[in-house]
Amino acid sequence: MKKIILITGGSRGIGAATALLAAAEGYAVGVNYRNNRAAADTIVATIRQNGGEAIALKADVSNEQEVVDMFEQVEQILGPLTALVNSAGVVDRHMPLTEMTAGRIRRILDVNVLGTMLCSREAVKRMAPRRSGSIVHISSGASKSGSPFEYIDYAASKGAIDTFTIGLAKEVAKDGIRVNAVRPGFIDTEIHASGGAPDRMEKVVGMVPMGRVGQAGEIAEAILWLLSEKASYTSGALVDVAGGR
Repeated sequence: MKKIILITGGSRGIGAATALLAAAEGYAVGVNYRNNRAAADTIVATIRQNGGEAIALKADVSNEQEVVDMFEQVEQILGPLTALVNSAGVVDRHMPLTEMTAGRIRRILDVNVLGTMLCSREAVKRMAPRRSGSIVHISSGASKSGSPFEYIDYAASKGAIDTFTIGLAKEVAKDGIRVNAVRPGFIDTEIHASGGAPDRMEKVVGMVPMGRVGQAGEIAEAILWLLSEKASYTSGALVDVAGGR
């Protein structure tokens, strides 16, 4: 059976690394992006240059109709979906709760939680009749630490993803669908700059028992294992990839 994967937030960071690795492992890849078409096109071009199949898909995962349209495009162009990685996520500048606006909090929850749930809903609708499929959510070590004085709204959103992973895994197990999550630790990606802390990795490396921060490719390896038949008896798992932290 042809392996077809949709990766939200697939144009950068962990999502991009996952797209490239998935293609190398034989998946046809849907690379979702919200704004940066050039970055998504670069990932798609790289996959095609290496003999793989990929398309770029513009959609805001917090917009229900755009999500529905994206899933329809994937199946029309690539074929029946077999895997979903919910990697799209946002952070904001470091600050305590007392300084956060409702708009900021709503944006974090809309993308990180609502987006993950909407995409998972559409995937399950398509996978359940085929009684086969695998979904991996990208959570965060922040769901355990709470990220006080930094972004507790982001941490709370990832705590919601942990709970959603456990519940959905139980809900769809009878349909032959596995659902898991990866909780990255400190990973060297551009998301930190988007949160106003481009030098964050230099500051936190001392907190990691292994003495270094992680790379996006290391998270991608864990994701692809969870998607594979090697993890055929794994569902509802929250896999920490955090250097021992």
